[in-house]
Amino acid sequence: MAAAQSTSVPLEVVANVQNHLRFVEAAAQHGVQWLVFPELSLTGYELAAMPDLVLHPEHALLAPLREAAQRTSMAITVGAPVDSGSALPFIGAITLRPDGQHYVYAKHHLHGSETRFATAGSAPVGLQEWNSHTVASAICADTNHPGHAAHAAAAGACVYAAGILTSANGYAAEAPLWASYAREHAMTVVIANHGGPSGGYLSAGRSGIWGTDGALLVEAAGTGDCLVVAQTI
Repeated sequence: MAAAQSTSVPLEVVANVQNHLRFVEAAAQHGVQWLVFPELSLTGYELAAMPDLVLHPEHALLAPLREAAQRTSMAITVGAPVDSGSALPFIGAITLRPDGQHYVYAKHHLHGSETRFATAGSAPVGLQEWNSHTVASAICADTNHPGHAAHAAAAGACVYAAGILTSANGYAAEAPLWASYAREHAMTVVIANHGGPSGGYLSAGRSGIWGTDGALLVEAAGTGDCLVVAQTI
């Protein structure tokens, strides 16, 4: 597993896809089988612009990432606005899988101004099978709700993987929660934070992976683009 601590160019999907591809190539050199990007990584955390930036797994702009997933035999989870069927989109995590199948998880727990610009996903957790294991997707504020991780664990997840955007203050409060989820539910926890500012927020960086005993396996030193890799299973 790996967390891609990427920096997003606001509203520039094409440029962000190219940066994502650089992470994919680097991850492939380390034998990564699942790579997780931050919340809204393909667009930046630009809430008001989301209706004009809606993506889906088969979107033409994502063709290079779909090809990369198949070529590297890697599942790639990216962040983007996705269609909700209503005026306000979901904040989504799109997983492009090497077998050609794809999966979309919609953020279940919105916070702050997100409720003005996005629709909350109805599914309490997103689950996918991976090499006979179950991976649960989460997005940012989902990870602030212990019940979200507990639901994932009860459904059989052994990996809890989240793309987020959080500041230094947020990180200080949230990192102990992530460690507790790993320890209490014997799940590997993967957190991919933005490498730089996005949508007016100053990211803390420090993407990390926690082992099933709650110990921090690896962490980015701070902000900036960084690939965080751990042998998790």
